[in-house]
Amino acid sequence: MQRSGDSSANKKRKKLALGRGLDALIPDMPGAMNGGREKDGTDNGLRTCDIALIRPNRYQPRHHFDPEELTQLSESIRAQGILQPLLVRAAETGYELVAGERRLRAAKMAGLQQVPVVVKEVSDAEMLEMSIVENIQREDLNPMEEAEAYHRLMVEFGLTQEQAADRVGKSRSAVANFLRLRRLPEPIKAGIDNGQLSMGHARALLGAETPAQQNAAWRAVVAKGLSVRQTEELIKRLKTAAETVAPKQESSEDRHLTSVAETLARRFGTRVQIKRRGKKGRLELEFYSNEDLNRLLDLLNAL
Repeated sequence: MQRSGDSSANKKRKKLALGRGLDALIPDMPGAMNGGREKDGTDNGLRTCDIALIRPNRYQPRHHFDPEELTQLSESIRAQGILQPLLVRAAETGYELVAGERRLRAAKMAGLQQVPVVVKEVSDAEMLEMSIVENIQREDLNPMEEAEAYHRLMVEFGLTQEQAADRVGKSRSAVANFLRLRRLPEPIKAGIDNGQLSMGHARALLGAETPAQQNAAWRAVVAKGLSVRQTEELIKRLKTAAETVAPKQESSEDRHLTSVAETLARRFGTRVQIKRRGKKGRLELEFYSNEDLNRLLDLLNAL
């Protein structure tokens, strides 16, 4: 009789707690009270936890978060709360974020001490996939971040392009196009990453024949604000100029000058021309802005 009465009382208390909402259950979770994880046996359940217990996602592919958008989201959270729980997985101490980086940052800005979470058991590979898919679906990644995310997915988990594409719901050709961005010179990749260059500009630069042509076109794009179409036309002109300068049958001396010009182009990161006139000649280094000129002067002074 005592056992039956206890059981009925427990059920009644549970119903009352559920009726008052999820927050009413927190006092019954020892982990929530002492700062540890809740030990209620619901490893995949919805719960509320201290925001300080959630550490960032180590596989987060996104590097840039718009401050204005975060401010707007934090104001919304302050007024209405978090409408969609964060997705986390259990860690040795606390939790590790799987999805919801923007919401977590905005919640901290809003001054929240606790947030709703859903705890899932996910592997490292699944965690990276979820992070990529979440950001791609929300169109939150810039082209360079997306390229690096696909590369990381392939390298860390031994996937082919086709397998990686299948995991994130993209075509193989789309993934391949993003991965090609990793071949660009570092300054250009940085320009894509910080928003100076669009995916269209990046594709146009990939059409250049040499890194020197790519760097020359990139500086022109930044200095003159060229459109994608104008960038494509510039690449065509650079390629045509290179073909015109190169003689059909080069002498050994001409080949040497061509080699020197290519070496200098790599050294200075711009288009270089060497023109011979008898025993004399002229060396030309192209620049596309005052900053570019000062950069070249600094390099020359350092020689």
